[in-house]
Amino acid sequence: MNLIQKKLQNSPFLIAVHRGSSMGNIVENTIPAFQAAVQSGGDMLEIDVVRSTDGKFYVFHDGNEKRLLGAERNITTMHSTEIEAFRYRNNIGHLVNVHVEKLADVLSAFKGDVIINLDRSWEYWDTLLPYLDQFDMQEQILLKSPVKKEWLTLLNDHPVKYPFIPIIHTLSDIEEMETYKDMNTVGLELIARNEESPLFQSTTIQTFKDNGYFIWLNAIRLDDDNILFAGRDDDASIIEGPEYGWQQLIDKGADIIQTDWPSLMYHFREGMKSTT
Repeated sequence: MNLIQKKLQNSPFLIAVHRGSSMGNIVENTIPAFQAAVQSGGDMLEIDVVRSTDGKFYVFHDGNEKRLLGAERNITTMHSTEIEAFRYRNNIGHLVNVHVEKLADVLSAFKGDVIINLDRSWEYWDTLLPYLDQFDMQEQILLKSPVKKEWLTLLNDHPVKYPFIPIIHTLSDIEEMETYKDMNTVGLELIARNEESPLFQSTTIQTFKDNGYFIWLNAIRLDDDNILFAGRDDDASIIEGPEYGWQQLIDKGADIIQTDWPSLMYHFREGMKSTT
């Protein structure tokens, strides 16, 4: 039984926390943000990985350099000494004495029971996968990637079989993913832009579940243009009510829901438990 299965024995669904919980001086993708996420009821930490030009791994979502570091260049073009010299801006834009976290420090800090999803790491799997092996966290680390031959081949051929959830945009993605026979594919992250998407249909999702896959659905709302699951998101759940967002994800069969609001989702989940 894997760690996701174990946790689902006690919960109707698992809460994956997007970049940790950040507010005030607690900055996203840092150890304090991940501590806050766990304290807010999160079961899984979603963290973003980048690699410096000299091959070191850090926890950061590239593309956010100006907002968080006041930098104009992409962090992946920087040497480790440059990355480590930056101080973060907090949620109101003030400099704080917080630095970009090393991936090793984050993994070491949360070795144990929490699931750690390494997102945006696929471009570095040639060196990241063997790097991860030293931590002996095969059960805790969960990998994701879009369905692309070069990344799936690396994962398929790596001797340590980390749990894997492909990001599925079309039914053909599933057909392509299933041609790789030596991956530990435990679930599917489904992206459905609207209600007409085949991946939004309950019968399709149930077929995936019948085939043994966990279902990951996103409640996070990145902006008004990037719709991840037909608008059933955190915004709808908070502004209109959970029945317009989170509950519909559960009704669709979600085993894992990614959110930016773990505390609110945790209280919603506890309310579900009390009525069963």
